[in-house]
Amino acid sequence: MHVTADRKGAVWEENSLQDKALEWMYGHLPGRLFLKLLIRPSVSKLGGQFLDSSLSKAFIRPFINRNSIDMSEYEKRSYVSYNDFFKRRLAPGARKPEENPEIFISPCDSRLTVCEIDRESTFFIKHTWYTVSGLLRDFKTADRYAGGYIWIFRLCVDDYHRYIYIDNGKESLRRRIPGVLHTVNPAAGDRLPVYKENAREYSLLKSENFGTVLQMEVGALLVGKIENCQEGKTVKRGQEKGNFAFGGSTVILMTQAGKVRPDEDILENAGKGIETKVRLGERIGCKKVIQE
Repeated sequence: MHVTADRKGAVWEENSLQDKALEWMYGHLPGRLFLKLLIRPSVSKLGGQFLDSSLSKAFIRPFINRNSIDMSEYEKRSYVSYNDFFKRRLAPGARKPEENPEIFISPCDSRLTVCEIDRESTFFIKHTWYTVSGLLRDFKTADRYAGGYIWIFRLCVDDYHRYIYIDNGKESLRRRIPGVLHTVNPAAGDRLPVYKENAREYSLLKSENFGTVLQMEVGALLVGKIENCQEGKTVKRGQEKGNFAFGGSTVILMTQAGKVRPDEDILENAGKGIETKVRLGERIGCKKVIQE
C-alpha cells in the first residue's frame, strides 16, 4: 500500500489488485522465484511482441473502463494493437505546458517524489540508499549534482506515457545502461534497489534557465522499450522527447545545487513518504535566484 496526494491537498491510499499481486511476488519466496524469469528482458520482449499484435486489441476497452480513462483528452482514432493504444497521443491543445520560462515543469504524468542529493552524492528512496554514481555509472557526472535535487516521476499503467523536455536547450548524446526490468511499483522499491538494477537511458540538457538538467528514463516490468526521439540536438520547452511501451515506468530528473527550488507541497509530501500526483507541463518548482 502506498499513499498519494494531489496538488489540492487531498490524500488517499492506493492498493489495487495489481499492487497486492506485486507485494506478494516481491514479499514471498515462490513469487521471487517467478520474478527471476519475469524480469528478464527477453521475457519482456516476448510480451511486447504480443502487445504489438492485433490480437491484443481485445484488452483496450476493458482497460479504459477499469481505469476510468477520459479518452476525450486523446486523439480520436482507431488503434491497431494494445501498444498502439498505450502510446496514444494527446489531442491538439489538450495540455498546454506552463509558459513562464522560470517555472520548472513536470515532463510527464506521474506520481512524483523529490529529495535532496547530499554532498556525498547519495539520496534515500523507499528504505534504500542510492549513490548517484551507481545510478549513472559515472563518478564525474554524479559530482555535478551534489547538493541538488533528484525528481522521481513514477508512471502508472493508466498514465499518459509520453514525456517532454522541461526547457529550451542543447541535449547531449544519450548513455544507455543495460539491466533487468523490475516493476517500479513501491512493492519492489521497498525491497530492491530497482533504479540501480533496471535498464535505463539518460542525457544531459544544457538548459536556458535551470543549469544542466539530467533526464533519465527507466524501463520497468513488461516494458520492453524506451522509445526516444533523435538525440544530440537543440530542443524546445514542451517538445516531446519520447515514450514508453506498455507498463509502469519512471522518468528521473536531476538538478544542480542552487538552480531549482521545488514547490513546498511536493517537498512536504516527500518528507512524509507521500507521492504527489502531477501532470505533464504543470508547475512543480521554479528557478532559484541566488541572492548576491
